[in-house]
Amino acid sequence: MITLSLAEIAAVVGGQPYDIPDPAVTVTGPVVIDSRAVVPGALFAAFAGATADGHDFAERAVADGASAVLATRPVGVPAIVVPDVTAALGALARDVVERLGATTVALTGSVGKTGTKDLIAQLLTRKGPTVYPEGNLNNEIGLPLTALRADTTTEHLVLEMGARYVGDIRYLTELVPPRISVVLNVGTAHIGEFGGREKIAEAKGEIVEALPENGVAVLNADDPLVREMAARTRARVVYFGEAPNAAVRAENVRLTRQGRPAFTLHTPTGCGEVTMRLYGEHHVSNALAAAAVAHELGMPVDEIASALSEAGTLSRWRMEVTERPDGVTIVNDAYNANPESMRAALRALAAMGQDARGRGGRTWAVLGLMAELGDEALAEHDAVGRLAVRLNVSKLVAVGGREASWLQLGAYNEGSWGEESVHVSDAQAAADLLRSELRPGDVVLVKASRSAGLERLAQTLIDDAAAPADGRGAGR
Repeated sequence: MITLSLAEIAAVVGGQPYDIPDPAVTVTGPVVIDSRAVVPGALFAAFAGATADGHDFAERAVADGASAVLATRPVGVPAIVVPDVTAALGALARDVVERLGATTVALTGSVGKTGTKDLIAQLLTRKGPTVYPEGNLNNEIGLPLTALRADTTTEHLVLEMGARYVGDIRYLTELVPPRISVVLNVGTAHIGEFGGREKIAEAKGEIVEALPENGVAVLNADDPLVREMAARTRARVVYFGEAPNAAVRAENVRLTRQGRPAFTLHTPTGCGEVTMRLYGEHHVSNALAAAAVAHELGMPVDEIASALSEAGTLSRWRMEVTERPDGVTIVNDAYNANPESMRAALRALAAMGQDARGRGGRTWAVLGLMAELGDEALAEHDAVGRLAVRLNVSKLVAVGGREASWLQLGAYNEGSWGEESVHVSDAQAAADLLRSELRPGDVVLVKASRSAGLERLAQTLIDDAAAPADGRGAGR
Protein backbone atom coordinates (compact mmCIF):
# COMPACT_ATOMS: atom_id res chain seq x y z
CA MET A 1 0.00 0.00 0.00
CA ILE A 2 1.09 3.57 -0.57
CA THR A 3 2.21 5.40 2.56
CA LEU A 4 -0.60 7.38 4.19
CA SER A 5 -0.82 9.07 7.55
CA LEU A 6 -3.57 8.14 9.98
CA ALA A 7 -4.95 11.67 9.56
CA GLU A 8 -5.16 11.18 5.79
CA ILE A 9 -6.88 7.81 6.17
CA ALA A 10 -9.39 9.23 8.64
CA ALA A 11 -10.25 12.01 6.21
CA VAL A 12 -10.65 9.59 3.28
CA VAL A 13 -12.96 7.19 5.13
CA GLY A 14 -14.82 9.84 7.11
CA GLY A 15 -13.66 8.31 10.39
CA GLN A 16 -13.11 9.65 13.87
CA PRO A 17 -9.61 9.15 15.38
CA TYR A 18 -9.50 7.61 18.87
CA ASP A 19 -6.49 7.08 21.12
CA ILE A 20 -4.09 8.31 18.40
CA PRO A 21 -1.29 10.35 20.03
CA ASP A 22 0.22 11.38 16.70
CA PRO A 23 -2.04 11.61 13.61
CA ALA A 24 1.10 11.89 11.45
CA VAL A 25 1.96 8.24 12.12
CA THR A 26 1.83 6.42 8.81
CA VAL A 27 0.48 3.15 7.50
CA THR A 28 3.21 1.61 5.37
CA GLY A 29 2.14 -2.02 5.33
CA PRO A 30 -0.92 -3.81 3.99
CA VAL A 31 -4.49 -3.62 5.21
CA VAL A 32 -5.35 -6.94 6.85
CA ILE A 33 -8.49 -8.45 8.38
CA ASP A 34 -6.73 -11.28 10.23
CA SER A 35 -4.73 -10.15 13.26
CA ARG A 36 -2.32 -13.04 12.65
CA ALA A 37 -1.31 -11.42 9.36
CA VAL A 38 -0.28 -8.12 10.93
CA VAL A 39 3.18 -6.82 10.05
CA PRO A 40 4.80 -3.57 11.23
CA GLY A 41 3.05 -0.59 9.69
CA ALA A 42 -0.16 -2.46 8.79
CA LEU A 43 -3.72 -1.25 9.20
CA PHE A 44 -5.92 -3.85 10.91
CA ALA A 45 -9.57 -3.78 9.81
CA ALA A 46 -11.75 -5.25 12.54
CA PHE A 47 -14.83 -7.16 11.41
CA ALA A 48 -17.42 -8.75 13.66
CA GLY A 49 -17.89 -12.25 12.26
CA ALA A 50 -20.19 -15.13 13.12
CA THR A 51 -17.63 -16.84 15.38
CA ALA A 52 -15.16 -14.08 16.27
CA ASP A 53 -15.09 -10.30 16.58
CA GLY A 54 -11.98 -8.62 15.21
CA HIS A 55 -12.37 -5.83 17.73
CA ASP A 56 -11.36 -8.33 20.42
CA PHE A 57 -7.97 -8.69 18.71
CA ALA A 58 -7.26 -5.00 18.27
CA GLU A 59 -4.83 -4.75 21.17
CA ARG A 60 -2.87 -7.75 19.93
CA ALA A 61 -2.74 -6.32 16.40
CA VAL A 62 -1.24 -3.03 17.60
CA ALA A 63 1.20 -4.87 19.87
CA ASP A 64 2.34 -6.85 16.82
CA GLY A 65 3.07 -3.65 14.88
CA ALA A 66 -0.18 -2.39 13.35
CA SER A 67 -0.19 1.40 13.11
CA ALA A 68 -3.89 1.53 13.95
CA VAL A 69 -7.20 -0.28 13.77
CA LEU A 70 -10.15 0.47 11.50
CA ALA A 71 -13.12 -0.22 13.75
CA THR A 72 -16.76 0.54 14.51
CA ARG A 73 -16.06 1.46 18.15
CA PRO A 74 -13.15 2.62 20.30
CA VAL A 75 -10.89 -0.32 21.21
CA GLY A 76 -8.40 1.20 23.66
CA VAL A 77 -5.57 1.42 21.11
CA PRO A 78 -5.04 3.77 18.14
CA ALA A 79 -8.15 3.46 15.98
CA ILE A 80 -10.11 5.16 13.24
CA VAL A 81 -13.78 4.62 14.08
CA VAL A 82 -16.30 4.43 11.23
CA PRO A 83 -19.96 3.42 11.00
CA ASP A 84 -19.21 0.62 8.51
CA VAL A 85 -15.78 -1.01 8.09
CA THR A 86 -16.70 -2.52 4.71
CA ALA A 87 -17.70 0.85 3.29
CA ALA A 88 -14.57 2.44 4.75
CA LEU A 89 -12.36 -0.18 3.09
CA GLY A 90 -14.05 0.56 -0.22
CA ALA A 91 -13.55 4.30 0.16
CA LEU A 92 -9.88 3.84 1.02
CA ALA A 93 -9.34 1.53 -1.96
CA ARG A 94 -11.01 3.98 -4.32
CA ASP A 95 -8.81 6.84 -3.07
CA VAL A 96 -5.58 4.83 -3.30
CA VAL A 97 -6.27 3.59 -6.83
CA GLU A 98 -7.14 7.12 -7.98
CA ARG A 99 -3.71 8.28 -6.81
CA LEU A 100 -1.96 5.62 -8.88
CA GLY A 101 -1.53 5.26 -12.62
CA ALA A 102 -1.95 1.49 -12.79
CA THR A 103 -4.05 -0.12 -15.52
CA THR A 104 -6.99 -1.89 -13.89
CA VAL A 105 -8.16 -5.16 -15.46
CA ALA A 106 -11.42 -6.53 -14.05
CA LEU A 107 -12.93 -9.89 -14.92
CA THR A 108 -16.06 -11.83 -14.20
CA GLY A 109 -17.87 -14.97 -15.33
CA SER A 110 -19.86 -17.87 -13.98
CA VAL A 111 -16.89 -20.21 -14.17
CA GLY A 112 -13.14 -19.81 -14.68
CA LYS A 113 -12.63 -16.42 -13.01
CA THR A 114 -9.84 -17.47 -10.67
CA GLY A 115 -8.00 -19.58 -13.24
CA THR A 116 -8.16 -16.78 -15.79
CA LYS A 117 -7.07 -14.24 -13.20
CA ASP A 118 -4.04 -16.42 -12.50
CA LEU A 119 -3.18 -16.57 -16.21
CA ILE A 120 -3.59 -12.81 -16.72
CA ALA A 121 -1.41 -12.17 -13.69
CA GLN A 122 1.36 -14.45 -14.95
CA LEU A 123 1.32 -12.79 -18.38
CA LEU A 124 1.26 -9.20 -17.13
CA THR A 125 3.93 -9.80 -14.51
CA ARG A 126 6.30 -10.24 -17.45
CA LYS A 127 5.52 -6.67 -18.51
CA GLY A 128 5.80 -5.02 -15.12
CA PRO A 129 4.81 -5.07 -11.44
CA THR A 130 1.32 -6.56 -11.17
CA VAL A 131 -1.02 -6.86 -8.19
CA TYR A 132 -3.69 -9.57 -8.29
CA PRO A 133 -5.91 -11.39 -5.78
CA GLU A 134 -4.58 -14.27 -3.76
CA GLY A 135 -7.21 -16.98 -4.11
CA ASN A 136 -10.63 -15.62 -5.07
CA LEU A 137 -10.95 -12.33 -3.20
CA ASN A 138 -13.77 -11.07 -5.40
CA ASN A 139 -16.37 -9.46 -3.13
CA GLU A 140 -16.90 -6.12 -1.34
CA ILE A 141 -14.17 -7.00 1.19
CA GLY A 142 -11.72 -9.02 -0.86
CA LEU A 143 -11.56 -6.63 -3.80
CA PRO A 144 -10.57 -3.56 -1.71
CA LEU A 145 -7.99 -5.64 0.15
CA THR A 146 -6.41 -6.57 -3.18
CA ALA A 147 -6.54 -3.02 -4.54
CA LEU A 148 -4.92 -1.68 -1.37
CA ARG A 149 -1.84 -3.83 -2.02
CA ALA A 150 -1.01 -1.60 -4.99
CA ASP A 151 1.76 0.96 -4.56
CA THR A 152 3.63 3.50 -6.64
CA THR A 153 5.50 0.77 -8.53
CA THR A 154 2.35 -1.08 -9.61
CA GLU A 155 1.71 -1.05 -13.36
CA HIS A 156 -1.22 -3.50 -13.55
CA LEU A 157 -4.02 -4.17 -11.08
CA VAL A 158 -5.96 -7.38 -11.86
CA LEU A 159 -9.27 -7.78 -10.05
CA GLU A 160 -11.79 -10.61 -9.95
CA MET A 161 -15.43 -9.56 -9.51
CA GLY A 162 -18.07 -11.97 -8.26
CA ALA A 163 -21.80 -11.48 -7.81
CA ARG A 164 -24.75 -13.10 -6.10
CA TYR A 165 -27.24 -10.38 -6.96
CA VAL A 166 -27.81 -7.74 -9.62
CA GLY A 167 -25.90 -4.62 -8.55
CA ASP A 168 -23.00 -6.38 -6.83
CA ILE A 169 -20.57 -5.88 -9.71
CA ARG A 170 -21.75 -2.31 -10.27
CA TYR A 171 -20.78 -1.56 -6.68
CA LEU A 172 -17.33 -3.12 -7.13
CA THR A 173 -16.66 -1.14 -10.32
CA GLU A 174 -17.57 2.05 -8.46
CA LEU A 175 -14.86 1.21 -5.93
CA VAL A 176 -12.22 0.49 -8.57
CA PRO A 177 -13.24 1.54 -12.09
CA PRO A 178 -11.72 -0.79 -14.72
CA ARG A 179 -10.03 0.20 -17.97
CA ILE A 180 -10.22 -3.35 -19.36
CA SER A 181 -13.19 -5.56 -18.47
CA VAL A 182 -13.34 -9.27 -19.28
CA VAL A 183 -16.50 -11.40 -19.32
CA LEU A 184 -15.79 -15.12 -19.59
CA ASN A 185 -19.23 -16.73 -19.71
CA VAL A 186 -22.75 -16.79 -18.33
CA GLY A 187 -23.56 -20.11 -16.69
CA THR A 188 -25.67 -21.44 -13.86
CA ALA A 189 -23.52 -20.68 -10.81
CA HIS A 190 -25.76 -19.10 -8.12
CA ILE A 191 -28.79 -19.53 -10.38
CA GLY A 192 -30.84 -20.22 -7.26
CA GLU A 193 -30.16 -16.67 -6.05
CA PHE A 194 -30.46 -14.95 -9.43
CA GLY A 195 -33.51 -16.81 -10.71
CA GLY A 196 -32.30 -17.43 -14.27
CA ARG A 197 -29.40 -17.07 -16.71
CA GLU A 198 -30.80 -13.81 -18.07
CA LYS A 199 -30.52 -12.28 -14.61
CA ILE A 200 -26.98 -13.63 -14.33
CA ALA A 201 -26.14 -11.99 -17.65
CA GLU A 202 -27.67 -8.73 -16.42
CA ALA A 203 -25.40 -8.83 -13.37
CA LYS A 204 -22.23 -9.84 -15.22
CA GLY A 205 -22.72 -7.14 -17.85
CA GLU A 206 -22.39 -4.42 -15.24
CA ILE A 207 -18.62 -4.86 -15.58
CA VAL A 208 -18.63 -3.51 -19.16
CA GLU A 209 -21.15 -0.76 -18.43
CA ALA A 210 -18.54 0.72 -16.08
CA LEU A 211 -15.91 1.17 -18.81
CA PRO A 212 -14.92 4.61 -20.11
CA GLU A 213 -14.98 5.39 -23.84
CA ASN A 214 -11.25 4.68 -24.08
CA GLY A 215 -11.64 1.36 -22.28
CA VAL A 216 -11.75 -2.15 -23.71
CA ALA A 217 -14.42 -4.82 -23.26
CA VAL A 218 -12.98 -8.31 -23.77
CA LEU A 219 -15.93 -10.59 -24.51
CA ASN A 220 -16.33 -14.32 -25.18
CA ALA A 221 -17.47 -14.71 -28.79
CA ASP A 222 -18.55 -18.30 -28.11
CA ASP A 223 -21.19 -17.33 -25.52
CA PRO A 224 -24.31 -15.65 -26.99
CA LEU A 225 -25.25 -13.95 -23.72
CA VAL A 226 -21.75 -12.49 -23.43
CA ARG A 227 -21.68 -11.33 -27.06
CA GLU A 228 -24.87 -9.36 -26.45
CA MET A 229 -23.07 -7.31 -23.80
CA ALA A 230 -21.32 -5.37 -26.58
CA ALA A 231 -24.47 -3.23 -26.78
CA ARG A 232 -24.11 -2.30 -23.11
CA THR A 233 -20.75 -0.53 -23.33
CA ARG A 234 -19.35 2.60 -24.93
CA ALA A 235 -15.88 1.06 -24.90
CA ARG A 236 -14.14 -0.70 -27.76
CA VAL A 237 -15.01 -4.42 -27.93
CA VAL A 238 -12.50 -7.23 -28.50
CA TYR A 239 -13.81 -10.77 -28.92
CA PHE A 240 -11.97 -13.95 -27.93
CA GLY A 241 -12.92 -17.57 -28.50
CA GLU A 242 -12.96 -20.25 -31.18
CA ALA A 243 -15.48 -18.41 -33.35
CA PRO A 244 -14.03 -17.38 -36.74
CA ASN A 245 -14.77 -13.69 -36.09
CA ALA A 246 -12.91 -13.59 -32.75
CA ALA A 247 -9.91 -11.27 -32.87
CA VAL A 248 -8.06 -13.52 -30.44
CA ARG A 249 -8.92 -17.12 -31.20
CA ALA A 250 -7.76 -20.71 -30.95
CA GLU A 251 -7.47 -23.13 -33.85
CA ASN A 252 -6.43 -26.77 -33.98
CA VAL A 253 -7.44 -27.30 -30.35
CA ARG A 254 -6.43 -30.69 -28.99
CA LEU A 255 -5.48 -32.47 -25.78
CA THR A 256 -2.25 -34.29 -25.10
CA ARG A 257 -2.40 -37.83 -23.70
CA GLN A 258 -1.94 -36.27 -20.27
CA GLY A 259 -5.06 -34.10 -20.77
CA ARG A 260 -3.22 -30.84 -21.36
CA PRO A 261 -4.61 -28.45 -23.99
CA ALA A 262 -2.64 -27.40 -27.04
CA PHE A 263 -3.72 -24.98 -29.77
CA THR A 264 -2.64 -22.37 -32.29
CA LEU A 265 -3.13 -18.87 -30.91
CA HIS A 266 -4.25 -16.25 -33.45
CA THR A 267 -4.11 -12.52 -32.71
CA PRO A 268 -4.40 -9.44 -34.94
CA THR A 269 -0.59 -9.22 -34.98
CA GLY A 270 0.38 -12.86 -35.53
CA CYS A 271 0.18 -16.45 -34.36
CA GLY A 272 1.90 -18.71 -31.87
CA GLU A 273 1.77 -22.32 -30.68
CA VAL A 274 0.63 -23.04 -27.13
CA THR A 275 0.86 -26.24 -25.10
CA MET A 276 -0.35 -25.60 -21.59
CA ARG A 277 0.80 -27.13 -18.31
CA LEU A 278 -2.75 -26.98 -16.98
CA TYR A 279 -5.23 -29.83 -17.37
CA GLY A 280 -8.49 -29.71 -19.31
CA GLU A 281 -9.76 -28.21 -22.55
CA HIS A 282 -11.74 -25.57 -20.62
CA HIS A 283 -8.46 -23.74 -20.00
CA VAL A 284 -8.31 -22.83 -23.71
CA SER A 285 -11.06 -20.22 -23.31
CA ASN A 286 -9.40 -18.87 -20.15
CA ALA A 287 -6.07 -18.65 -21.98
CA LEU A 288 -7.65 -16.76 -24.88
CA ALA A 289 -9.14 -14.20 -22.50
CA ALA A 290 -5.75 -13.72 -20.88
CA ALA A 291 -4.09 -13.47 -24.29
CA ALA A 292 -6.57 -10.79 -25.38
CA VAL A 293 -5.75 -8.69 -22.31
CA ALA A 294 -2.00 -9.09 -22.78
CA HIS A 295 -2.28 -8.25 -26.49
CA GLU A 296 -4.23 -5.07 -25.69
CA LEU A 297 -1.42 -4.06 -23.34
CA GLY A 298 1.24 -4.51 -26.01
CA MET A 299 2.71 -7.94 -25.33
CA PRO A 300 4.10 -9.61 -28.50
CA VAL A 301 2.29 -12.76 -29.59
CA ASP A 302 5.36 -14.99 -29.28
CA GLU A 303 5.80 -13.87 -25.68
CA ILE A 304 2.09 -14.45 -24.98
CA ALA A 305 2.30 -17.99 -26.37
CA SER A 306 5.43 -18.71 -24.37
CA ALA A 307 3.94 -17.36 -21.16
CA LEU A 308 0.74 -19.38 -21.60
CA SER A 309 2.78 -22.51 -22.19
CA GLU A 310 4.73 -21.96 -18.98
CA ALA A 311 1.88 -20.76 -16.75
CA GLY A 312 0.76 -22.83 -13.80
CA THR A 313 -2.00 -22.51 -11.23
CA LEU A 314 -1.55 -19.91 -8.49
CA SER A 315 -4.64 -20.91 -6.50
CA ARG A 316 -5.26 -24.00 -4.39
CA TRP A 317 -7.63 -26.88 -5.14
CA ARG A 318 -8.29 -26.04 -8.79
CA MET A 319 -7.32 -28.99 -10.99
CA GLU A 320 -4.34 -29.41 -8.66
CA VAL A 321 -2.63 -32.61 -9.83
CA THR A 322 -0.50 -34.74 -7.51
CA GLU A 323 1.31 -37.90 -8.62
CA ARG A 324 1.58 -40.27 -5.68
CA PRO A 325 4.72 -42.46 -5.35
CA ASP A 326 2.55 -45.54 -5.88
CA GLY A 327 1.43 -44.37 -9.33
CA VAL A 328 -2.01 -43.05 -8.36
CA THR A 329 -2.82 -39.52 -9.56
CA ILE A 330 -5.05 -37.27 -7.44
CA VAL A 331 -6.77 -34.30 -9.11
CA ASN A 332 -7.99 -31.91 -6.43
CA ASP A 333 -10.58 -29.60 -8.00
CA ALA A 334 -12.61 -29.31 -4.82
CA TYR A 335 -12.53 -25.54 -4.27
CA ASN A 336 -15.99 -25.14 -5.77
CA ALA A 337 -18.39 -26.61 -8.30
CA ASN A 338 -21.25 -25.68 -10.58
CA PRO A 339 -22.66 -27.57 -13.58
CA GLU A 340 -20.28 -25.94 -16.07
CA SER A 341 -17.12 -26.49 -14.02
CA MET A 342 -18.22 -30.04 -13.14
CA ARG A 343 -18.62 -30.92 -16.81
CA ALA A 344 -15.27 -29.36 -17.65
CA ALA A 345 -13.53 -31.33 -14.89
CA LEU A 346 -15.13 -34.60 -16.02
CA ARG A 347 -13.98 -34.01 -19.59
CA ALA A 348 -10.47 -33.32 -18.32
CA LEU A 349 -10.59 -36.56 -16.32
CA ALA A 350 -11.74 -38.46 -19.40
CA ALA A 351 -8.82 -37.03 -21.39
CA MET A 352 -6.38 -38.00 -18.64
CA GLY A 353 -7.91 -41.46 -18.77
CA GLN A 354 -6.17 -42.15 -22.08
CA ASP A 355 -2.85 -41.93 -20.28
CA ALA A 356 -4.24 -43.85 -17.29
CA ARG A 357 -5.36 -46.77 -19.44
CA GLY A 358 -1.93 -46.84 -21.04
CA ARG A 359 -0.55 -47.43 -17.53
CA GLY A 360 -3.16 -50.02 -16.63
CA GLY A 361 -5.20 -47.56 -14.60
CA ARG A 362 -8.78 -46.38 -14.32
CA THR A 363 -10.52 -43.03 -13.87
CA TRP A 364 -12.47 -42.23 -10.70
CA ALA A 365 -14.89 -39.32 -10.33
CA VAL A 366 -15.38 -38.59 -6.63
CA LEU A 367 -18.11 -35.97 -6.67
CA GLY A 368 -20.21 -34.09 -4.13
CA LEU A 369 -22.99 -31.53 -4.19
CA MET A 370 -23.21 -28.46 -6.37
CA ALA A 371 -24.72 -25.76 -4.16
CA GLU A 372 -27.09 -22.85 -4.85
CA LEU A 373 -28.86 -24.35 -7.88
CA GLY A 374 -32.38 -23.82 -6.58
CA ASP A 375 -35.07 -25.62 -8.59
CA GLU A 376 -32.44 -26.84 -11.08
CA ALA A 377 -30.55 -28.92 -8.48
CA LEU A 378 -32.08 -32.33 -9.19
CA ALA A 379 -31.82 -32.04 -12.98
CA GLU A 380 -28.26 -30.70 -12.91
CA HIS A 381 -26.94 -33.38 -10.53
CA ASP A 382 -28.67 -36.07 -12.57
CA ALA A 383 -27.11 -34.69 -15.76
CA VAL A 384 -23.59 -34.72 -14.28
CA GLY A 385 -24.02 -38.36 -13.24
CA ARG A 386 -25.15 -39.23 -16.75
CA LEU A 387 -22.21 -37.37 -18.29
CA ALA A 388 -19.76 -39.43 -16.25
CA VAL A 389 -21.16 -42.55 -17.94
CA ARG A 390 -21.07 -41.03 -21.42
CA LEU A 391 -17.43 -40.05 -20.94
CA ASN A 392 -16.57 -43.64 -19.93
CA VAL A 393 -15.34 -42.67 -16.48
CA SER A 394 -14.47 -45.99 -14.84
CA LYS A 395 -15.94 -45.37 -11.38
CA LEU A 396 -18.25 -42.76 -9.88
CA VAL A 397 -18.25 -42.20 -6.12
CA ALA A 398 -21.03 -39.79 -5.11
CA VAL A 399 -20.32 -38.36 -1.66
CA GLY A 400 -22.91 -36.84 0.67
CA GLY A 401 -26.66 -36.64 1.05
CA ARG A 402 -29.56 -35.98 -1.27
CA GLU A 403 -27.61 -34.28 -4.07
CA ALA A 404 -25.07 -37.10 -4.14
CA SER A 405 -27.88 -39.63 -4.47
CA TRP A 406 -29.07 -37.71 -7.54
CA LEU A 407 -25.57 -37.94 -9.05
CA GLN A 408 -25.48 -41.69 -8.49
CA LEU A 409 -29.02 -42.18 -9.79
CA GLY A 410 -28.23 -40.29 -12.98
CA ALA A 411 -25.22 -42.50 -13.61
CA TYR A 412 -27.16 -45.67 -12.84
CA ASN A 413 -30.06 -44.75 -15.12
CA GLU A 414 -27.75 -43.73 -17.95
CA GLY A 415 -25.67 -46.85 -18.01
CA SER A 416 -27.03 -49.36 -15.50
CA TRP A 417 -23.59 -49.19 -13.93
CA GLY A 418 -24.30 -51.22 -10.84
CA GLU A 419 -20.97 -51.52 -9.06
CA GLU A 420 -19.41 -48.84 -11.29
CA SER A 421 -21.36 -46.13 -9.43
CA VAL A 422 -21.76 -45.91 -5.68
CA HIS A 423 -23.25 -43.47 -3.18
CA VAL A 424 -21.42 -43.07 0.14
CA SER A 425 -22.50 -41.00 3.11
CA ASP A 426 -19.42 -38.88 3.75
CA ALA A 427 -15.76 -38.22 3.02
CA GLN A 428 -14.58 -40.86 5.50
CA ALA A 429 -16.63 -43.55 3.77
CA ALA A 430 -15.23 -42.41 0.42
CA ALA A 431 -11.67 -42.56 1.77
CA ASP A 432 -12.21 -46.07 3.11
CA LEU A 433 -13.61 -47.24 -0.23
CA LEU A 434 -10.82 -45.70 -2.26
CA ARG A 435 -8.10 -47.10 0.00
CA SER A 436 -9.36 -50.58 -0.67
CA GLU A 437 -9.83 -50.12 -4.41
CA LEU A 438 -7.14 -47.83 -5.84
CA ARG A 439 -4.29 -49.33 -7.83
CA PRO A 440 -1.24 -47.96 -9.66
CA GLY A 441 -2.16 -45.97 -12.75
CA ASP A 442 -5.54 -44.81 -11.46
CA VAL A 443 -6.57 -41.14 -11.78
CA VAL A 444 -8.93 -39.75 -9.13
CA LEU A 445 -10.86 -36.49 -9.59
CA VAL A 446 -12.26 -34.95 -6.39
CA LYS A 447 -14.77 -32.15 -6.93
CA ALA A 448 -17.72 -30.51 -5.15
CA SER A 449 -18.89 -27.16 -3.89
CA ARG A 450 -16.72 -25.75 -1.13
CA SER A 451 -19.38 -26.42 1.51
CA ALA A 452 -18.87 -30.16 0.98
CA GLY A 453 -15.26 -29.92 2.22
CA LEU A 454 -13.96 -32.55 -0.19
CA GLU A 455 -10.59 -30.79 -0.46
CA ARG A 456 -9.79 -32.55 2.82
CA LEU A 457 -10.62 -35.90 1.23
CA ALA A 458 -8.24 -35.13 -1.62
CA GLN A 459 -5.49 -34.26 0.84
CA THR A 460 -6.14 -37.47 2.76
CA LEU A 461 -5.73 -39.47 -0.44
CA ILE A 462 -2.46 -37.67 -1.13
CA ASP A 463 -1.19 -38.24 2.40
CA ASP A 464 -2.12 -41.94 2.27
CA ALA A 465 0.76 -42.61 -0.10
CA ALA A 466 3.20 -41.49 2.59
CA ALA A 467 1.47 -43.46 5.38
CA PRO A 468 3.49 -46.10 7.26
CA ALA A 469 2.83 -49.72 6.47
CA ASP A 470 1.11 -50.30 9.85
CA GLY A 471 -1.78 -48.11 8.76
CA ARG A 472 -1.29 -45.22 11.19
CA GLY A 473 -0.79 -42.67 8.40
CA ALA A 474 -2.38 -39.30 7.82
CA GLY A 475 -6.11 -39.29 7.49
CA ARG A 476 -6.66 -42.74 9.03
